[in-house]
Amino acid sequence: MTSIMASAILGLFGVLPVLIWTYLLVGRGLFWLARERDDRDEPAAPAQWPAVVAVTPARNEADVIARSVASLLAQDYPGEFRLILVDDQSEDGTAEVARAAAANIGQARRLDVLAGQPLPKGWVGKMWAVNQGIDRANQTAPVYLLLTDADIGHAPDNLRRLVARAEAGDLALVSLMARLSTETWAERLLIPAFVFFFDMLFPFGWVNDARSKVAAGAGGCMLVRRDALQAAGGVAAIQNAIIDDCALATQLKGQGPIWLGLTHRAESLRPYGSIGDIGKMVSRSAYAQLRYSPWLLAGTVLGMGLTYLAPCAAALLGHGAVQALGVLAWLMMVLSFAPTVRYYRLSPLWGFALPLIGALYTLFTVQSAVQVWQGKGGMWKGRAQAMAGATQ
Repeated sequence: MTSIMASAILGLFGVLPVLIWTYLLVGRGLFWLARERDDRDEPAAPAQWPAVVAVTPARNEADVIARSVASLLAQDYPGEFRLILVDDQSEDGTAEVARAAAANIGQARRLDVLAGQPLPKGWVGKMWAVNQGIDRANQTAPVYLLLTDADIGHAPDNLRRLVARAEAGDLALVSLMARLSTETWAERLLIPAFVFFFDMLFPFGWVNDARSKVAAGAGGCMLVRRDALQAAGGVAAIQNAIIDDCALATQLKGQGPIWLGLTHRAESLRPYGSIGDIGKMVSRSAYAQLRYSPWLLAGTVLGMGLTYLAPCAAALLGHGAVQALGVLAWLMMVLSFAPTVRYYRLSPLWGFALPLIGALYTLFTVQSAVQVWQGKGGMWKGRAQAMAGATQ
């Protein structure tokens, strides 16, 4: 009886992953092809270039803020543009470094450094800083707000391309998934999969389809139409959201079409030297994505096991048809991962590591839940923020 049960379990390990990967390949908007990129189908320049104000929240970002500020102030944007940096009570001289960077390139007049006020109850730190920056920006009533993180560097034409796309499509939001670093072994193992999983969860093609309810954004680079944001209730409507970019995208899609894509024009300036560093980044928000539900956590662990570990188990431990199905499912996941690793200019052979990668991301998700249960969830720059979101 035991051998029969073991055979039945291995049989499921062979069949179910093939069914799962068949659905992922053909039933989720062909997300894995990674076709939504800002260098494809680029729109023509608008007749007039509307005013834009960039808002960058920064808390203890002295190590990256000079490069970020310099890249923003070096934009070749033909219209009116300025930058508001909200110094969120930094203790490392972030504001001074930013001012020096602007002065070094002769752009000090276009930089407005705003001293952030203490964090009020009910707000997540980043959203409170962004809200203060938007309040300052509203004084000049720009058409667009560029919400960008302090650790993002921008190519000189990035803002011009963003505005051209927004104007051509009358979009409420244009968001770019900034290119993340893949310099270290840990980054090459885990970073492309971060983008792959995000696109799987929120297929970019569905996000960009006005008929679909799927909405998502990438918080590092978000061009927002200011009147659409005001109509959606402003940042105050998502004041305690841990996954603020997707929450904001959801609000804005109710006001008009949005667009999300991959880019090489915006890149992260923050390296992740180890698996542990990437794990901390993922675990800050993973349990929030599951709405702080133990049941969804259990379902996620089971689903990740069936999707990524079961094919490996069937291929290595099974026999006959079971083994063949395990190999097939493994090859299907390698195929699906290939466009993403190619986008990062890496070998498609990294796809064979997806069982290990999936196991690590499952571990990060469980770690995220444990941190929330311990009152340490959403830890960022000394603030445990997840519990604010857990009360939603």
